[in-house]
Amino acid sequence: MEVASAERALDAWDLGGAALVPIEVGLINVTFEVRAADTRYILQRLNPIFSPRVHEDIEAVTEHLEARGVETPRLVRTRDDARYIEIDGDVWRLMTFIEGETHSRLTSPALSREAGALLGRFHRACADLEHTFVSGRLGVHDTPKHMRVLEEAVAAHGDHRLYEEIAPLAEQIHARYAAVGALPAVDDRVVHGDPKISNILFTPEGGARCLVDLDTLARMPVYLELGDALRSWCNPAGEDGGAATFSLPLFEAAIAGYASSTKGWLTPAESGAIVRATQTIILELAARFAADALNESYFGWNKTRFATRGDHNLVRARRQLEEAAALADQAERAEAIVAAAYTSVT
Repeated sequence: MEVASAERALDAWDLGGAALVPIEVGLINVTFEVRAADTRYILQRLNPIFSPRVHEDIEAVTEHLEARGVETPRLVRTRDDARYIEIDGDVWRLMTFIEGETHSRLTSPALSREAGALLGRFHRACADLEHTFVSGRLGVHDTPKHMRVLEEAVAAHGDHRLYEEIAPLAEQIHARYAAVGALPAVDDRVVHGDPKISNILFTPEGGARCLVDLDTLARMPVYLELGDALRSWCNPAGEDGGAATFSLPLFEAAIAGYASSTKGWLTPAESGAIVRATQTIILELAARFAADALNESYFGWNKTRFATRGDHNLVRARRQLEEAAALADQAERAEAIVAAAYTSVT
């Protein structure tokens, strides 16, 4: 059914008959590589969690990035000059194709440095963008709200089969969150919104080429974006693998790369909050997983490995708490790494 709809969608770009190759990397949108006679494109069916107006944001940001010399995929307008089309209630879009390799996890400091440098170039290039986002994800990192949701889930599900395991985890999450403390008030900046490593395309030589999956573009404190990136980049075990860690070598390389691209741009308040923001985002995700282990209503889950959504989210919550503990044990060294990077960059 998806292939048939995709083939119908291609007619809007006069690409009927082009070959379609499914791409399985992404988890949100349905994605195909389109192989036409002389070029390639990316065709996607937008997940309904996103408003079609997100394409206004994508076009504004990518046009700005390209003008600043930062490589980026671009929307391809239909023959009727539309940003997207609708077929049977589904939204389809076409984007330019950029050759590159993806990684599900960071495997070396060299890749981490490249990722950090690219994210810094992205942020720096968007610094003077004048655009009002029309599909912004307000509250996406409202950590106090997520902590309240966890409290409510624990209070409401005392008879849940996982309650006895989740309740003490929740106490630990709240205690660690309180210990981190409030983050400083800073101006919002344009951010990607989902800088996980699989959203970066690399060259075969290991250079970071561009960021993809642009449906999450928004404005927020930049240290939250960095916290989200470093949370995922610096835990080689992943969210539901073996015991979680926080790799200082990967962290140091990422910070060095990011600092090399943001010299004189990031404020002392922003750079000084990076470590605590990373701790905050780790604990925020721990809270979200723990709450959904009881609510069992939001996150997808691996049915081949876990009996229920709750069981999978319990493991995820534990792994995030492990990563939070690992970073807390190394927080002083991590702070010194950030301070050194921004002292040495002028």
